[in-house]
Amino acid sequence: MRGGQLVECSLRWIYHHLIEEYARHNGHADLIGELIDGTVGFWARPAEGRAMSDEDDVRRLALALPGVAEIDSDGFDFRVGGRGFVWSYPERLPGKPRVIRRDIAVLYVGDEAEKQALLLGEPGIFFTAPGYGGLPLVMLRLAEVDVARLTELVTDAWRMRAPAELGSRLDPPG
Repeated sequence: MRGGQLVECSLRWIYHHLIEEYARHNGHADLIGELIDGTVGFWARPAEGRAMSDEDDVRRLALALPGVAEIDSDGFDFRVGGRGFVWSYPERLPGKPRVIRRDIAVLYVGDEAEKQALLLGEPGIFFTAPGYGGLPLVMLRLAEVDVARLTELVTDAWRMRAPAELGSRLDPPG
């Protein structure tokens, strides 16, 4: 309802605003948690003794998936069926040469709704940059996620990019 009038909207619009509102309220909960114990975000600190991720973890996880090829680059670049799903971030700062950041992964996320949910829900982990607007890609700070979460993210990106015949190799029978 806008200005007292009913307005038609799509299911996509509803989902987008639902995710946005949910992420906003998660941010409020983060503020309360930060005031109580100093913790910032759910994923911001690993459980005691859990190692954070790095480019070697990305490489190990990506190459363990069916049909993955690593493309020769200054960092890491993985494709399945000729389609990229995770690679190192080529940082471009005005007036400076491009720098390949191996501590940040560019991750395929499928669509704008998923991208916005990650960006709004976990801004300490995910971000975007100029030139990536409208693309279903987020940047992931590897040091901010543990290997279990990285496994989930890389596998999900692979599933969205893999040809159907490869994707079914990871799905449980039934």
